[in-house]
Amino acid sequence: MNERMGQSDEEGAVGPLAGERLAEARRLKKISLPDIARELHLDEPKVQALEENRFDILGAPVFAKGHLRKYAEIVGISVDTVMTDYQALTNADIAPPVVGEPRKRTQDLNLGPWLFAIPVILVIIAAVYWWLGRSPAPQQSREVPAALVQPQPVEREPVAVESLPDPVVQVEPSAPAGAAGETLPLLAEPVPVTDNAAPTVSGNVELRLAYSGDCWTEVTDAAGERLFFDLGRSGRTVRVSGTAPLRVLLGDSNNVSLTVNGQAYSIDTAEFRGDTARLTIN
Repeated sequence: MNERMGQSDEEGAVGPLAGERLAEARRLKKISLPDIARELHLDEPKVQALEENRFDILGAPVFAKGHLRKYAEIVGISVDTVMTDYQALTNADIAPPVVGEPRKRTQDLNLGPWLFAIPVILVIIAAVYWWLGRSPAPQQSREVPAALVQPQPVEREPVAVESLPDPVVQVEPSAPAGAAGETLPLLAEPVPVTDNAAPTVSGNVELRLAYSGDCWTEVTDAAGERLFFDLGRSGRTVRVSGTAPLRVLLGDSNNVSLTVNGQAYSIDTAEFRGDTARLTIN
């Protein structure tokens, strides 16, 4: 009985992990919560959530990891120890093994009678195209004589043309002035038609992101659909397009440059919050 009680006490004795470990070190060093918030470029409620291991408040996992690393450096705790605590809390190492099994099953499904059925299907498709290609031939041969019959009335037109020169001589003095004035307004009518078509294209925005360093990026369109949600690496270029306005979140805006519809886009200082920037692009 004593041995079992000792084992249960050891299993239940779990020390502080991740954010709790950082909060304990902060108190030992007598660093205030507002000072940590200022160093991490966060508000105090988010720092408190970080210390309580409520990482979902901080958004994407990359933000939580980054703040944990910087917090550990400030209070002088091993970064590796804190990241090990984080992985134990989030069970991040369980996901990879699940990916291998479905791939093997899909490969097994591809092997089988389908390999023999594909050539048969191709032969059937080729036969259908061959029969469809034969049927238009007689129709074209019948239409050609009909087209050849039409030039016959053209030979009769010169007979009527011989009587036209006399009235043409009478019209020439007044025709140039009237005709020139009437043709010019006709050229102005197509111009409004092109103007009406332009606004339909203005709803789409093309955004180009060029990364000089690592930067977590989120881009959503007017409907809230995610156009890009990933960590941009140094040297990477991403192009997206969607219905305006586009909402952009940049984890480290110093490591990315933006181009909107082919023109460079400068980020307003009011959109910064530390290194993080939230933009709305119309």
